[in-house]
Amino acid sequence: MIRFVTKLPLLVAFAGVCAISMLIPAAVALIAEDFDTARSFFYSSLLILIVTVALGFATQGLPPVKDARRHLVALIAGYFCLPAMLAVPFYEAVEATRFFNAYFEMLSCLTTTGATLFDPARLTDAVHLYRALVGWLGGFLIWVTAAAVLAPLNLGGFEVTTEVRQRNVVSSAIQIKAAAPGVRFRRSVRQFAPIYIVLTGILWLLLYLAGETNISAISHAMSVMATSGISPDGGLSGGQGGFLAECFILIFFVFALTRQSSIAARNRSELWGLFQDRELRLAIYVAGTISALFFMRHFIGAWEVDQVDDTGGAFAALWGGFFTIMSFLTTTGFVSDFWGEARSWSGLPTPGLVLVGLALMGGGVATTAGGVKLLRVYALYKHGQREIGKLVYPNSVASGGNMGRRIRREGAYIAWVFFMLFILSIAAVMLALSATGIEFENAFVLASSALSTTGPLAAYGASQPIVFAALTDAAKVIYGAAMILGRLETLVLLALFNPSFWRI
Repeated sequence: MIRFVTKLPLLVAFAGVCAISMLIPAAVALIAEDFDTARSFFYSSLLILIVTVALGFATQGLPPVKDARRHLVALIAGYFCLPAMLAVPFYEAVEATRFFNAYFEMLSCLTTTGATLFDPARLTDAVHLYRALVGWLGGFLIWVTAAAVLAPLNLGGFEVTTEVRQRNVVSSAIQIKAAAPGVRFRRSVRQFAPIYIVLTGILWLLLYLAGETNISAISHAMSVMATSGISPDGGLSGGQGGFLAECFILIFFVFALTRQSSIAARNRSELWGLFQDRELRLAIYVAGTISALFFMRHFIGAWEVDQVDDTGGAFAALWGGFFTIMSFLTTTGFVSDFWGEARSWSGLPTPGLVLVGLALMGGGVATTAGGVKLLRVYALYKHGQREIGKLVYPNSVASGGNMGRRIRREGAYIAWVFFMLFILSIAAVMLALSATGIEFENAFVLASSALSTTGPLAAYGASQPIVFAALTDAAKVIYGAAMILGRLETLVLLALFNPSFWRI
């Protein structure tokens, strides 16, 4: 049995995992005596398991895949095919909807975007749990893929700290060919699965103790770990956790800001490296600076309306701004329950364009966060800082050692290439969305939301909330393709056309 499972193709194995996961919402629906929903999930799980076993037997005789390009092809195929399988029980459980809408919903969850077409009041607890569970599995897939595929191929942000030379690209391809994809994935699963599950369980318990309901607590815990922003309450403001729950969530945002956090969780001796991490320091600096500017803006507004003595409103405005900024910086998209207090305190609106910029900046490399990634932003910042320094002192010698020089030179170069590709991707998606009749501002927010995998950005980035259910089918197709592009990154797709991979 173990040998049979280990020889399964990666796509088939993940389909089996998703089929088994359907039994969890089936059990929740059964306990709630929602027998129709329970049957939908149970029968779908049974059907997909049968198909998975049949495909497993049919592929047992195939030789193991060792081609580096096929790792990426399998990943792309998974994002197109798996949502169709995951949409089956969702379509059966949710009445009066089309399969296309169910597919879009599952694609949004799997890519950890969190863009939903449905009113939370329309879905049952089991369906809400299923959405969060799919997003959680999608986040774990990103963790494993980053370690097993993207890191050896110098993609996904790892190219910034790796010397960009042809010999290194070839050696990385040879390294990944040394083991079959299944071997590398199983090794990564054994390393990260216990950490991922335990951290989710801890946050679930903390949120439950903070006052949230069981379904809300586990859904929010899975959404935070996967940065999917999926909530059965329509956001944190609909829950019962309040300030204490937001404090717990803020602590766990660190796992979306730097990959060193997961390393430190596995090895305590690496804890000191977490405090020295470039991405985490940049995230704290950006969040602190923007929060201070937000607070000063609202403070001036409160001064004009004579509300400065409202200490509670001032603290609520400061906390709501900082938490929301950190949430969008990690591309989670949760809005603090105190976010609206800032407007009530000062009477001034909060510019959504700042949230768009934070989401585009993104979280850490090899995390579930999307966006450009903090390490690339750091490389561009250090390169600009060094160039300005050379203008003042042309003969100066920069510090930082080999790694610092590599980030400022080769790392900044490849980061700038990715940034240009990212901007061109936004322009292309905006143009496509505009062709469907969407206005310029909404097209920009939707493009940024999809490519940064931050679905809640549509509700807060524009002057008026964008309702996904109101989009045309053509716009949904474009947005769905952009979600996949944003999740995989443009460089990953371009790597398929790298001639060095063809010759290995």
